[in-house]
Amino acid sequence: MLDEEREGIIWAVGAYLLWGVLPIYWKWLNHVPSDEILTSRIVWAFIFMALFVIFMRNSKLLISEIRTLWHNQKAFWSLFAASVMISGNWFLYIWAVNNNQLVETSLGYYINPLVSVLLGIIFLKEKLTPAQKVAFLMATVGVITLTISYGRFPWLAFTLAITFAIYGLMKKTIPLDALRGLTIETLFIMPFALIYYVYLFLNDRAELFHHSLETDALLILTGAATAVPLLLFAKGAQKLPLYLIGFLQYIAPTCMLFLGVIIYNETFKPIDFLSFSFIWLALILFTVSKLMDSRAKKLKLVKH
Repeated sequence: MLDEEREGIIWAVGAYLLWGVLPIYWKWLNHVPSDEILTSRIVWAFIFMALFVIFMRNSKLLISEIRTLWHNQKAFWSLFAASVMISGNWFLYIWAVNNNQLVETSLGYYINPLVSVLLGIIFLKEKLTPAQKVAFLMATVGVITLTISYGRFPWLAFTLAITFAIYGLMKKTIPLDALRGLTIETLFIMPFALIYYVYLFLNDRAELFHHSLETDALLILTGAATAVPLLLFAKGAQKLPLYLIGFLQYIAPTCMLFLGVIIYNETFKPIDFLSFSFIWLALILFTVSKLMDSRAKKLKLVKH
């Protein structure tokens, strides 16, 4: 059991580290408009996932799951909506990175777990402990402080957090294998991406095959850059308890914040540090409370 958990930690840490440093990859493509990067990401992610499914000899299972989805119209359209939601999240994330908004982007992914919990309370009737309620209050104070210091509402951070949390909620209600689920998601959006790519080529707006070999390679590899961390995450999630996945999740926005402030010289004022401190403390309190709650449940099971 310990070996399995250790293996799960390696997979999950790998996924979150990749997500944390991916802004460097998108920065290499900052001469390409965000709409084309997103279009490329969808098309090549589908091609990468389809080839991986064939390699894993899961083609029959994939076709069977698509048929099952089609017979369950509610699940079919929920997954379609989830595909649209994650595509919008990807677009906003790429735009933010290439417009020097890494600090606010990292804030969005710090807020995301808390939004997920809030959605769990509203839609899945999950309950919060007193410590978790205090954590929410602290995170709220941090966000309000940040909003006042910005002089505007951090819409980018909240939109990233909310769209990813809604995507997670939708995925939770549709039990699908991670590999085949991601393939179906990209399949849903790929026709729209292909039509948009045709539009870009017809209007001489496409950078693919028109700029340089390096740009072509980077655009084609967006598929692998999208799919590989998701596959690593799926492998890790199978072997780890939920509270541990939640704790490891903070690796990615911490890397993004570091990149934004240290590498790309984005502004990070003392008031920003104070605001983030409230959010960090909230996340630590929330994670510790989840850890204690999980251990208490395990002890109850052992006693029974």
